[in-house]
Amino acid sequence: MRTGIATVCLSGTLKEKMQACAIAGFDGIEIFEQDLVTSALSPEDVRKMAADLGLGLDLYQPFRDFDGVTPDLLKANLKRAEAKFNLMERLGMDTILVCSNVATATIDDDGLRAEQLGELARLAGDHGVKVAYEALAWGKYVNDYEHAYHLVEMVDHPNLGTCLDSFHILSRDWDTAPIEDMNAEKIFFVQVADAPKLTMDVLSWSRHYRVFPGEGQFELAKFMGHVVRAGYAGPVSLEVFNDVFRQSDTERTAVDAMRSLIWLEEQSAKWLSASPAETGAGTQGNNRRRYPMELATLPKVNQPAGFNFAEVKADDTAQLEKLLGQLGFEFNGRHRTKDVQLWTMGQARVIINEQAASHAEPAIAALGFDVDSPVIASARAQQLKAPVVARRVQADEEVFQGIAAPDSTEIFLCQGSPDGTAAWTQEFGEGAGHPEAGRAAVIDHVNLAQPWQHFDEAVLFYTSALALEPQPFAEVPSPGGLVRSQVMQTGNKAVRLVLNLAPAQQAEKARKTYQEHIAFAVDDLVATARSARDRGLEFLQIPANYYEDLDARFDLESGFLATLKELNLLYDRDADGEFLHFYTATVGSVFFEMVERRGSYDGYGAPNAPVRHAVQYDSLHRV
Repeated sequence: MRTGIATVCLSGTLKEKMQACAIAGFDGIEIFEQDLVTSALSPEDVRKMAADLGLGLDLYQPFRDFDGVTPDLLKANLKRAEAKFNLMERLGMDTILVCSNVATATIDDDGLRAEQLGELARLAGDHGVKVAYEALAWGKYVNDYEHAYHLVEMVDHPNLGTCLDSFHILSRDWDTAPIEDMNAEKIFFVQVADAPKLTMDVLSWSRHYRVFPGEGQFELAKFMGHVVRAGYAGPVSLEVFNDVFRQSDTERTAVDAMRSLIWLEEQSAKWLSASPAETGAGTQGNNRRRYPMELATLPKVNQPAGFNFAEVKADDTAQLEKLLGQLGFEFNGRHRTKDVQLWTMGQARVIINEQAASHAEPAIAALGFDVDSPVIASARAQQLKAPVVARRVQADEEVFQGIAAPDSTEIFLCQGSPDGTAAWTQEFGEGAGHPEAGRAAVIDHVNLAQPWQHFDEAVLFYTSALALEPQPFAEVPSPGGLVRSQVMQTGNKAVRLVLNLAPAQQAEKARKTYQEHIAFAVDDLVATARSARDRGLEFLQIPANYYEDLDARFDLESGFLATLKELNLLYDRDADGEFLHFYTATVGSVFFEMVERRGSYDGYGAPNAPVRHAVQYDSLHRV
């Protein structure tokens, strides 16, 4: 699949954008007119630079408001078009995007539109240019891709074809199956963009909230599957308008964009393999056909089987050690060659890392996941542009396959075991005590705060590299504003990762005012809380108003309610079960949560989140 990206997707100058696209590995680019107009580079400079970088110049865009106009305006539009065709000759480009008219069309007549598009096609042919006509979702008279294609057929000129843009099609919920019946020679260009499902006017949605494939909720694999079946073999290019992307690091955004196309290519191949197609010439085994566009796939991996460990890095570890001990974790000693400690409760393992942590307050630094084949999983992640993380090991120590997440959290892919044990724990010396018999605990979920400019990137990273499934996002009120929360999990819920985007005003000091935490699941939370209290644990203090509201909502038995209040426990219930949990005070940017799931309760105590945010906010700002 030939990959492309529109320069409008990225921040920076045209020169910076082109360099970033080449570094990310794109085959070609679309030049957005404003990027060229505002550039110090001449068209000839752009042409040479693209050649030096190995980038194709695939599309010049946009040419707006051409069709459905009066004769006088048509004359002016043709003059404008000829100027752009001359410019494209200097650039060495042969395809221009023409959008359906939004502002100047006054005549709703397909016959007239076809006649005017025919004049444009003949003029383009004189200059060796192809015109890709696109139906904008908010076009005045033409807003349906099938309508645009019908006009192309009416004109029947070799220099006029159509552009299929996934946003303009999927935002209107148009059926994509008819794409398969199109003449592939008349599909001149394909643009893709994802987006969250929002209820708002389509123009604003398009201009501000598009995201890269895998970061939204559109059925892009299905869209691409129909495009491939139509016989299209040209560029598949990203056209994403997004306020955050256009403020973010250019090279990093380009890499994220390339990752999204690699992921989309794989997902499209899967959709084609799983979706029945008519048999006939070119049919291969297993209901697969050979199409002009060949889709590459990645090494296949299963979802992680569970958390292997969580790691907290700190310079001064005394508070962390005290907190884990109060929760009931056992110290299993120090690593024989590294400045790290191991603390365990059941199968929940926490590593305290003192290496290269000078002047660092405690913070979550790494997560380990149990996978079937760490080497294959790592190879897949690297093909998806994930940076490699290497750690020094001795000859007799386990080698972890590591990659870096967008927020710099280190992700280690570990060899899982049927009984949930980890061989690397043998590298630690004997601790100060022995695990209590029968103590059962696992890492239930981990909550990570995401920088505002990398939130969507993180969703795609965990979706593509770890095969986690994004759930519908939620927004939780806090004293500092709304906190966007995105759950990523495996199908069996063995791994639950919660990505939280702090309010915008906290961006400069998100680690200080919005913390991260690790949650551990136990069988008996009340007993765990009593033991922790006896060891001197400082609980997050829950206000009495909360328990009055809790009683009103659930009509709890008085003794049980008194126990919750006594131990600062929070409670939630739904049709499937109950959820009990408590939080510790914060150390650095980290706190811990202990949870008990009763029945089939599957949530996170979302109604209690505003209480937690408010208490933490008050604690941090208390004089």
